[in-house]
Amino acid sequence: MPTLVRKDGFPVVIYPHDHLPPHVHVLKQSAEIRIEINQLGSPNLLSISGDISDKDVQRSLNLVNEYQTILLNKWREIDG
Repeated sequence: MPTLVRKDGFPVVIYPHDHLPPHVHVLKQSAEIRIEINQLGSPNLLSISGDISDKDVQRSLNLVNEYQTILLNKWREIDG
């Protein structure tokens, strides 16, 4: 699982051979947040596994939004 971005303790990864829709996994301690990435708007929260604060979920969404174009291109390269 390639780590594409790591910022403020939040690694953003893409799992090879993952399913649609294009998405990333943001990890924080024992939690995993799946976030859909797309070209036409803000990233969408898909799911949360584990214990994480609402503040950290929002930070994850902001992080993915900041790098969304790069992440989408990498998703296509790895899983597209």
